[in-house]
Amino acid sequence: MSQSFNAFAMAQEQLHAVAALMGLEPDVTTVLEMPKRELTVHFPVRMRDGAIKSFTGYRVHHNLTRGPAKGGIRYHPDTDIDEVRALAFWMTIKCAVVNIPFGGAKGGVVCDPSQLDIGELERLTRRYTSEIAILLGPDKDIPAPDMGTNGQTMAWILDTYSSLKGTTVPAVVTGKPISVGGSEGRVEATGRGVVTITREVLRSLNMQLPESTIAIQGYGNVGSAAAVLFHVSGAKVEAVSDVNGAIYRKGGIDILALQDYVRQHRTVVGFPGADPIPADEVLTMAVDVVVPAALQHVITAENANQIRAKVVVEGANGPTTPDADVILRSNGVTVVPDVLANAGGVTVSYFEWVQGLQSFFWTENEVNNRLEQILIRAYQQVHRAAQHHKVDLRMGAYIVGVGRVADAIRSMGIYP
Repeated sequence: MSQSFNAFAMAQEQLHAVAALMGLEPDVTTVLEMPKRELTVHFPVRMRDGAIKSFTGYRVHHNLTRGPAKGGIRYHPDTDIDEVRALAFWMTIKCAVVNIPFGGAKGGVVCDPSQLDIGELERLTRRYTSEIAILLGPDKDIPAPDMGTNGQTMAWILDTYSSLKGTTVPAVVTGKPISVGGSEGRVEATGRGVVTITREVLRSLNMQLPESTIAIQGYGNVGSAAAVLFHVSGAKVEAVSDVNGAIYRKGGIDILALQDYVRQHRTVVGFPGADPIPADEVLTMAVDVVVPAALQHVITAENANQIRAKVVVEGANGPTTPDADVILRSNGVTVVPDVLANAGGVTVSYFEWVQGLQSFFWTENEVNNRLEQILIRAYQQVHRAAQHHKVDLRMGAYIVGVGRVADAIRSMGIYP
């Protein structure tokens, strides 16, 4: 993998750019350049045929100055330590942008969950949890779902950790089912955040969300939840894609019908209310807003000039490379960075953590209202920073996020 497509190299490039702009002290930059700690584990899992297979997993803490570590766990065949490092860094910035009291963490296991049955997934999750349990705790490190994991995965982590501790510890993990202490509104939170931030950005550009046209790359948890909420808000979702292919309908897809179709067929491909298109065309559709909600590095120097949307809202982590950012900016495309656009998930994870610590739970309406308040405030602060420094929204978000972490580092000092 070349450096330009190494996720951690890309994250460090973003850090150095904002450090130069802010005049950040070299000492503070040094602290933020590398993760605080990294754990790599290799562990055995008994497969359904009785054979033993070894898996590799990671857990990385980037910076804990503002609070305990917070970050998802992904199961993906291409996960590696540099990806997890980068994601942990972005979590540090993301938590600071929305001003919640967490540091950044991330975890991953190198596997293809689609090739594992439910028993294998459970055994893998429980063994991985036991391997990284030395880092976990409601006041130390609180995992959450990410790509390839879900509420069931989090329930297994909760049960395994609680078994090791000899008592139930609901606040050790977020994104878990309601039945074991999860929060109302958590499953849709990242997608809801994408829609809320999109609405605010469009307003600042003298556009309105109702009647705007949307294309979404990635119809997983984030993309599908965002699609429904865009649809309900009056926007026209004209194109969506998943790992199997893409579909398009001029004037908007019936997203509620698509949801029913996907529940039955587990893919958007073949949906009778839309036409098939090549998957890579979703990013270059002539729409108002493109939402990359799949993997990193999908908007690059190779395709950035083909982007025809007015706004790119990063539902995924790191979907736009630095070279592509430069091209999009020169073409007048507004890019809403991941550390702001997809912060709804970690914000409601924070709510879930607080509820778990108190054993006092909020209604879905309360959760959504609190989420909206935090995201609107965060967008306004990022927008003001970008305007003040005459930079784009990504740099504005980093000015806000890195600034808050830097303030905390200065206040805490260096031990000893």
